[in-house]
Order: sequence, then structure tokens, then C-alpha cells
Amino acid sequence: MGIIVVNTKAYKEGMGKNAVKLAKIMEKVGNEYGINMAIAVQPTDVAIVAKNTSIDVFCQHIDAIDYGSYTGWISPYAVKEAGAKGSLINHSEHRMKIEDISKAIKIAKKIGLEIIACASNVDVTKAIACLNPDYVAVEPPELIGGDISVTKAKPSIVKNAVSTVKKINSEVKVLCGAGIKSGEDVAKAIELGTVGVLVASGVVKAKNKEKVLEEMAKAIK
Repeated sequence: MGIIVVNTKAYKEGMGKNAVKLAKIMEKVGNEYGINMAIAVQPTDVAIVAKNTSIDVFCQHIDAIDYGSYTGWISPYAVKEAGAKGSLINHSEHRMKIEDISKAIKIAKKIGLEIIACASNVDVTKAIACLNPDYVAVEPPELIGGDISVTKAKPSIVKNAVSTVKKINSEVKVLCGAGIKSGEDVAKAIELGTVGVLVASGVVKAKNKEKVLEEMAKAIK
């Protein structure tokens, strides 16, 4: 089954009560089309969204820390306790050192959090696949938030990322993101071998979020 992951970033349209509204729209569309939906929200929104929707809730980041003296850091344990299914890590807007990516994945697996690890290119995808996350999301940073999707601008990156991951670890699922805004973009992503997409402004800032999500769900279906 395909998956649509929506990253609300720090957009006003995807924060607090707005995050809950968006999650409920995603829940409705997901149920109608039989598509897995997941929303990646601010750490402070994990609990409220998890309590008010049945879709999977991901935190936008966790730090590679255990229990202890870590003021201001985002604890994987706290995120899990708040109701998260998993977390994004290493987004291009919040990059991590490879050793921290490795440690974060190990902690997440220990406590039952799924991980979507972002990668900026095929080489990074290759390195991250070796660390055994649940998903790797290939997102060329120069296309993030733009008007041209990665599937149109750089389809070879997506195709090569998929083939590379399959060779290294067939258990790791591949997503793609950056500029994904339409059903056509999603259909191309699936055609290139991914199991789904990681989207942000294309849904969060859309005037008719339900319509956009329906187009994307139909493309996966």
C-alpha cells in the first residue's frame, strides 16, 4: 500500500489546531482511497494530533540522545510517549552527522519508533540505507519548496536511489520529495519505484487541501 507523508514544517497552516484539521482531512481521504497517511508535525503538536486522529503521527525531528541532561533537545522517548508512530530525521533543513543518524535510528528501533531518514542525493541515500531506517526519503534540497518536482527535474536521482537501496537493503522503503504538488508528480514517483511521497507546502499551503490529497491518493491507487 502506498503512503503519503505530509510535513507541516513550521507553517502556520499546519500548526496547533490547524495541524489537527489537516490530519483529519488526511484521515478522511486515506480511508476513502485505502491509502496510508502520515503527518509529520512540530514536537509540541505530536500529542494533540495523535489524540485526535487515527493516522500515523511523526515528529519532524528527534535528537540522538538517551535519558539524561539534555535541556532543549528533542528526546525520542518523549516523542514516543506523546503518541508518535515515528520521526523524520536529517531533513535538509535540519541536517545531522552520520554518527548521530546511526544512533538515532538505533534508539528509535529499540523503543519502537519508525524512522524516515531524508537524503539529499544518491550517495547519501546509499549511506543511510546501510543504517536500516524504515524509510529513506530522497529530496534534492535545491528543489524543496519549488514549483518543479524532483520527479520532473531529476527523475534519475529517484530511480537511482530506488535501485541503490534495493541492492543494499530491500527492507528499506523509498519515498521521494521536493516540489511534489500534484497527482501527476505522485504518479511519476510511484512509476520510478518509490512507495510514496514526502510532501509539505504542496498540501499544507494549498487552498483546497482535500482536493490536492484526493488527486495524490488517486495517483497512488
